[in-house]
Parts: sequence; structure tokens; C-alpha cells
Amino acid sequence: MENTVTIKASTNGITVVLDGSKSFDEIKKATAAKFKASASFLGNAKMAITFDGLEMTEEQKSELLKTISDNCELDVTAFYNTKEEMNKAETIRYTQEIMKDPYIARFYKGNLRSGQSLDTENSIIILGDINPGASVISNGNIIVLGAIKGTAFAGAMGNKNAFIFALDMSPMQVRIADTIARAPDKPDKSQAANQPRIAFLENDTIYIEPAGKNIINDLVLSESDK
Repeated sequence: MENTVTIKASTNGITVVLDGSKSFDEIKKATAAKFKASASFLGNAKMAITFDGLEMTEEQKSELLKTISDNCELDVTAFYNTKEEMNKAETIRYTQEIMKDPYIARFYKGNLRSGQSLDTENSIIILGDINPGASVISNGNIIVLGAIKGTAFAGAMGNKNAFIFALDMSPMQVRIADTIARAPDKPDKSQAANQPRIAFLENDTIYIEPAGKNIINDLVLSESDK
């Protein structure tokens, strides 16, 4: 009975491989034993599941799913008829979840020209410039490996811990959560040109300072504390 039921885990879920030469009753008993023995390892993880190796009726599939739930704490989030169906559906679902997470960064390569706008639910890393008249809006952080000369709006959903970083910070306007800062009419000649800077919110005031190691570390720590 040892190889009657085999559990194969992947990033998309669990495939339960069944020995098609066995009777359904044998498979059901082996499934109960296998998941009971694996209960501590599986824990209460949320995972999708599919069966492989045996053609079954919908009623038999339901019986096996109940057998699994009766013998471990595994939280089965979805059932798929084939491994291919599971992989496709779970990859789509995972991608959608990532796109909703403001703390997972997207990449954008290229310059944003006047009139162009980039709006994202994620933090974003831009390999290029935000030129005058262009804008970037992010629910998370904005990191520009180039110049900000247009408008940058981080923490758009109210995240006051969001920040804006640029190798060249000369924005028309920066905004973090509900606080806005505009570029001064006359540039501060005491600030070195093309120096990496970071804009962050503190006590409802936006500060734009040289991106020293200490400031970056403080911002990273404040993000991890949330």
C-alpha cells in the first residue's frame, strides 16, 4: 500500500498520484493513511490540489477530498481536474496577487516624456528619466535610476512610509500619501547636482535629502515594522 498514494508538492499546489491498478476502497484507505502520516509536515497550509493516475467520478473525487480534510489540517483552496489546469490557474492567480501587492516592485525601462503617465499598484523601479510633464503614481515606493524632472506620487493609497528615490531629484512635484511638495522657484545651489536623493514623509512634511546609507536603512526598517 506504500506506493498506492504519492504526494507531490510544487509551487502551484499538490498533485496526489494514485495507483490506477488498485480499487477505489484501497485508494481511499491509502489516502487517509498517507495524509494522516503527513499531517505535521503539511500543517494548515493553503494549497490547491489535483489527482492523477486514476479516472474517477465527481462523487469519488469529493470522497477523497473529504478523506484528506478528515486526516490533516491542510486547507484546500481549489481543486483542479488535471495538473496542467492547476498550474495554469494558480500561476494566473499568483500573478494577480503580486500585481495587487504594493511592496513587490515592477520594472519599467525607458524615459517617460511630457504627457505620459505611469500608474501602478506596485512599487516601481524605473530605468530611465521622468521628464517634465510626465508623471508616475505608485501605491508603494518609486525608485528612479535616472532623473525625476516631472511628477512622482508614492503611497497613493495613503501609505505614509512610502519613499521616492532618484539619482537626480529635480521634480516639478513630489507627493507621498496626502502630502505634496513642489520644486522651489530657484534651485538650491548648495546641493550638488546629480546627487542621489530620497524623498520621505516625516511629521506630515516631505523631506528631500541626500540618499545616505543611514537614511535608506531607516526607511527599510520602517517598512519592515509595518
